[in-house]
Amino acid sequence: MLRTLYGDPERYKDVYWSRFPGVYLAGDVARKDTDGYFWIQGRSDDVVNVSGHWIGTAEIESSLVSHPAVAEAAAVGIPHELKGESVRIYVILKKGQAPSAELKDELQTWVRKEIGPIAVPDEMSFVEDLPKTRSGKIMRRVIKAKARGEPVGDISTLANPEAVEELDRAL
Repeated sequence: MLRTLYGDPERYKDVYWSRFPGVYLAGDVARKDTDGYFWIQGRSDDVVNVSGHWIGTAEIESSLVSHPAVAEAAAVGIPHELKGESVRIYVILKKGQAPSAELKDELQTWVRKEIGPIAVPDEMSFVEDLPKTRSGKIMRRVIKAKARGEPVGDISTLANPEAVEELDRAL
């Protein structure tokens, strides 16, 4: 447990202890499925600002993985001249599913129905793998950097560094 934030103890109190008095806010989003299992979905501060609407990337990813063809998905925001940011999606399909323009349209329609039109991804790529830590956590900062054309930084903790190169081919 942190005792404070270096140089800003008030921010520590405001961010982690004020939203739910007496309870520490970890900042992670989770859902409980019908079997009672908890699924960690991401950070609550990992959001995309599309035309003034703050949308959690975890919400978009969750809607996509509820589609029968999708195994995993990663959503990131990329700069957009009019909207501020637009949504870019990377999708891993389940075995037996093949990427196609029709499936892409179907997934965009799926997100529109599940969340609303503001969350519909402007860009979508089908990939075989996503960069992950050794514990299996998707490294969204790496995906976001690649989507934005920025340096990815240290990737020494990745279990599958070859997935970073695949993101280049997916653009």
